[in-house]
Amino acid sequence: MRLDRFVSQCSGLSRKAVKIALRAGRISVNAHREASASLILKATDEVLLDNRVLHLPSARYLMLHKPAGVICATEDPAHQCVIDLLPAELAKGLKVAGRLDIDTTGLVLLTDDGDWNHRLTSPRRACPKVYEVTTADPIAPDTVARFAEGLLLKSETKPTRPAELTLIAANRAQLVLHEGRYHQAKRMFAAVGNRVTALHRSAIGNIQLDPQLNPGDYRSLTATEVASV
Repeated sequence: MRLDRFVSQCSGLSRKAVKIALRAGRISVNAHREASASLILKATDEVLLDNRVLHLPSARYLMLHKPAGVICATEDPAHQCVIDLLPAELAKGLKVAGRLDIDTTGLVLLTDDGDWNHRLTSPRRACPKVYEVTTADPIAPDTVARFAEGLLLKSETKPTRPAELTLIAANRAQLVLHEGRYHQAKRMFAAVGNRVTALHRSAIGNIQLDPQLNPGDYRSLTATEVASV
């Protein structure tokens, strides 16, 4: 990491303020004053600002129970965002890992750890996502088999990966997807002549939505939950 970026992340100073501090001799690397903002640091380097050792802040991992009507974005001029549900200081620097449609509720994960976010959302990892689905019409008996075989969705050339559908009631089911196509659950039911009226995500991989979280509530992930990705 560049020295100016490292100091900025550790201290909260802007890049411009860091360069001023460098010129003033307030920053040292391995006990030597450093003036180059572009210096590439090694993992073993010790950086001091005003004789205080700097450490990168710990990565943050949160789960949030997304309500309907809120979008999975960091900012939007027309809608409330999931980031808006967090205190401003906590929300700073967080990114959404795995988005939901505006009318879909349930588990959303947020983090400032880019590598962890990539592992969670990478198509090659095929992290399973569990949804509770309510449909307008009773679910046809052959839908389970059709979802398991894979469906060719409208305007696409490649069928979906096999998905597990478990019937709960005439028009309610649990759906497990292993990919994240645009509006996939809704489009899959549309492909078999039905319509989704409510969609709720209850799990991503081994991370399950905490039943104690009401819509709009959040909590930090446990170490076990973070390590599961």
